[in-house]
Amino acid sequence: MNKKILTAALLGGLAFAQAASAQEFDDRWYLTGSAGFNFQDNDRGTNDAPFGTLGLGKFISPNWSLDGELNYQNPNFESNQDLNWSQYGISLDLRRHFIQDGRGWNPYLLFGLGYQKSEEEYVINSINSPAKRKDGNLAAKAGVGLQTTFDKRIAVRAELAYRADFDDQSVNPTLAGHDNNWFGDVLASVGVVIPLGPAPMAAVAPPPAPVAPSCADLDDDGDGVNNCDDKCPNSQPGQTIGPDGCPVPVSIDLKGVNFDFDKSTLRPDAVAILGEAAEILKRYPDLRVEVAGHTDSIGSDAYNQKLSERRATAVYDYLKNNGVDTSRMVGPIGYGKSRPIAPNTNPDGSDNPEGRAKNRRTELNVQN
Repeated sequence: MNKKILTAALLGGLAFAQAASAQEFDDRWYLTGSAGFNFQDNDRGTNDAPFGTLGLGKFISPNWSLDGELNYQNPNFESNQDLNWSQYGISLDLRRHFIQDGRGWNPYLLFGLGYQKSEEEYVINSINSPAKRKDGNLAAKAGVGLQTTFDKRIAVRAELAYRADFDDQSVNPTLAGHDNNWFGDVLASVGVVIPLGPAPMAAVAPPPAPVAPSCADLDDDGDGVNNCDDKCPNSQPGQTIGPDGCPVPVSIDLKGVNFDFDKSTLRPDAVAILGEAAEILKRYPDLRVEVAGHTDSIGSDAYNQKLSERRATAVYDYLKNNGVDTSRMVGPIGYGKSRPIAPNTNPDGSDNPEGRAKNRRTELNVQN
């Protein structure tokens, strides 16, 4: 396998280990159902009661959803349990979701408009008592809630809302001395959101139209550099190739695998990067590397030589213990302070802590 590709894969894999995945937009239709408790406006003269809903909706953007929902509740009157009072309706609910990738529960705001119909019995001085009233009217709703994502196939929703019911024909509150043009109820509920159909798949780009090959499309020696740019058209398999098609030495700096001053112990932030490096090395078994350790300029040559060897050994042992065959690793080798990649001192001769920190490092030097 081309070693340029292997090296690029190693570097790309280390960068990918620190990248976050993007949030996808799931615009499937879904069914909703919930059960909850309706805390009735005191002026109604009714008891608080359970209620249920059933609806259909979908996300219209990554953060906005729109639901059509039916609801029903049937509380009793406080003063006369034999009289009926029930209510049912439909609403159009807009929710603004605050979704964060990787979070199980995401908050949202609710805004809704709907139509509520009330059926009410009330006592009259007649043999036809009780009389009955059926009226419909506008209702508005606002609230907050929490909802899970569709990762588990079915999402769960918990919600608290305030509904203004613009019922100005209610009889029993008037008989009790309350002249209301509207009532305010509090709705607390828990429900499920069930998406319909399979999860959306990422769009696949159509294949490009065939074109006649040119030197930019040809790579006769198989080194990954096209014939137009290849200045060394006879490179051999197993060599690491530069952008001009010629063999180059490759040194991979494990950025992030640095050491504290005068230490050879792997820091926790270095372990995650080495773990990704081990997985990629196992994925590409043809790649052979030299494990090299380096130090800054503080201390004698002899002391820094030993310290760099201990640092190289720490990385070598980690890779070996995580499944990388030792036959693929040269070393561990220490180079002491002989190969700095940053200045250890400033131009005026003063100490440069940032440069010295970069020099306290390990490298994987590609050998084939």
